Amino acid sequence: MSLIEINHLKKSFQGTEVIKGIDFQLRKGKCIALLGPNGAGKTTTLKMLSGLMEPTEGTIIFTDAKKGEDIRRLIGYLPQFPVFYEWMSGLEFLAYAGRLAGLGRKEAKERSLELLRLVGILDAKNRRVAKYSGGMKQRLGIAQALIHRPQLIMLDEPVSALDPIGRREVLDLLEGLKEETTILFSTHILNDAEEVCDEILFLHNGKIVESGTMEELRERHQQPKIDLFFKGKSGEFADIFSNHELTLSTNVEGNRVSVFVSNVVLARQAFLRLISEQNMPLERFEISSMTLEDVFMMVVGK
Repeated sequence: MSLIEINHLKKSFQGTEVIKGIDFQLRKGKCIALLGPNGAGKTTTLKMLSGLMEPTEGTIIFTDAKKGEDIRRLIGYLPQFPVFYEWMSGLEFLAYAGRLAGLGRKEAKERSLELLRLVGILDAKNRRVAKYSGGMKQRLGIAQALIHRPQLIMLDEPVSALDPIGRREVLDLLEGLKEETTILFSTHILNDAEEVCDEILFLHNGKIVESGTMEELRERHQQPKIDLFFKGKSGEFADIFSNHELTLSTNVEGNRVSVFVSNVVLARQAFLRLISEQNMPLERFEISSMTLEDVFMMVVGK
């Protein structure tokens, strides 16, 4: 069942259209990634959905909202660069956010303690926020977004500025939060989306160019893939495989050439023979399944 329906949403700045009539739905109890490169329009989209920015055109409908109800009550939001009162303790900050959200003093404190436990920083409840690590601050920010029990929380690039440990902490938290609420988070890091999300929305140049679960995306775009790893840079060998009759497309990254083929059995035989004949410095040969990055490159390249 859909929680929110977005219809023909547009946003223009000084005559330039940056969001170009997007349509999608968010289903209850799911973790959805809004995925796209920098400048695709992710932050603008989240700000419109959260009520922080008026759309130029289109509608945002919460299916459970009453007519005339302020939908901001149903939403929790964490911006990409959250700001805290760092002289407060974590507990004080959350209780303050709860009071701003309309909770009574006792309820705000009880809910704050509940959320600090949920996000894994209860032991630091009396520590000043200034002493929190980056990962702890993101956890506190997520707790703030949950303080009023919203139906939907939206997180703008929640792990992009974190070190590997902080990133791991937040991704694990998002995995556990699926039972608490519906999650929509933006990211340009494809591996993060692939790891924790149930559904993906690809945003490119202000348009939703593809959407679905990982299984649906792979099924629609599935092509057999052979990964060739060479000693040194692989660019000089890429053209040889790009021009092969069994090759559909190629992607080069560092010492790897990913070759999408029409027949993986024939391609395996032909490529190994070609590598041997031309004495290429091959280090590894892999037949693998498509990743989210592969799907994204195919969709964006259309």
